[in-house]
Amino acid sequence: MSSIRLFILDTFARNGEMHGHKVRLQAEREHLHLWTDVSVGSLYQAIKRLLAEGLLEEVRTEKEGNLPERQVYGITGEGRLRLKELQSESLRHIWMKPDPFDLALTRLDPEKLDELHTVIASRLDELASMLSDTEALNANAIDGGYLTVSEALAVSHSAHRLRAEIAWLQEVLDAVPEIVTDERTRQPDTL
Repeated sequence: MSSIRLFILDTFARNGEMHGHKVRLQAEREHLHLWTDVSVGSLYQAIKRLLAEGLLEEVRTEKEGNLPERQVYGITGEGRLRLKELQSESLRHIWMKPDPFDLALTRLDPEKLDELHTVIASRLDELASMLSDTEALNANAIDGGYLTVSEALAVSHSAHRLRAEIAWLQEVLDAVPEIVTDERTRQPDTL
């Protein structure tokens, strides 16, 4: 799945022809960085790739006042078809990336088992801080009044994920004594 392609193609389909700077302004207005993996700084390169693939096309060049000339782009018929595919795929595909923490938890350093509680408690504190920061940023974005209902829900998704991660990590922290006992009595696997 390509979130950046979905965003750019949809922006052109909804708003019509525009130059890259307007796409960037749209991303900033929607606080895209809070709820997607799209980097606002990567939009121009992605527009160039979509242009090379025939999903966008150059429509005209504009010049306003003393500003430099800007290329105006539009979505092609092929771009509209690809957008429909991306919209459908993105709603149906579940994306849950494995966290390297899980593997590390199952491959602990036997010499550092006494530090496990402190390490996990520190991780839990860091996640709680991230949640606090995320909730503040999200509230600011949502209270700005520009976001649609679905965009506001998407913005809040990251906080829900962090709360779930915190709840799970609390279970891990509570289980540290059992984990340490298990690791100290663990026998090497025989194949």
